[in-house]
Amino acid sequence: MSRSTSLRDHVAAGILDIAAEVLAERGDSASMVDIAAAAGVARATLYRYFPNRDALLRALYEAAFADLDERISDAQLDAAPIDEAIARMTRAVLAATNKYRALGLFKKTPGEAQQADHRLTAPLRAVFERGAAEGSFRDDLPVQTLAEVYFGLLEGTVSRVIQGQLGVEQASAAITGIFLNGVLDASGHGR
Repeated sequence: MSRSTSLRDHVAAGILDIAAEVLAERGDSASMVDIAAAAGVARATLYRYFPNRDALLRALYEAAFADLDERISDAQLDAAPIDEAIARMTRAVLAATNKYRALGLFKKTPGEAQQADHRLTAPLRAVFERGAAEGSFRDDLPVQTLAEVYFGLLEGTVSRVIQGQLGVEQASAAITGIFLNGVLDASGHGR
């Protein structure tokens, strides 16, 4: 990668970070001018990187997915015991969601919604499948039901994080505690 490409990527990433903040604060009313001003760049510079609002939002979605992928990878879910893996993935999802909370304000295309569902749920489902295979979870409910309960808790709590009513760590601890106390095998096997 050349120095100019590296600088260009760095500037684009900085603009996206600021755009995520501005859009989270102001919602749909935030303009490209607002974003350029907050990023400390001229409008022409912003438009050189992102020719229009749709291009900016698409780049923001891509950055959010890349951030989520990186957080989940860094969490090393495969190397952790099931209860810790669930805690780690919860923190990863909530941290990425909090950073890119403004994306929830904008309508997703069917392709974006499907991509989000796959990129989020695939690694999380793998943890549930491993937990079931190891006998860590209670056996009176199918693993699919346990996963859906978890996703319901996560989805309900995400809205509170987005609205600033709960911090990431507080929300993560609540989801993890509530979920694990209800689904782990009470005999202690698999822990």
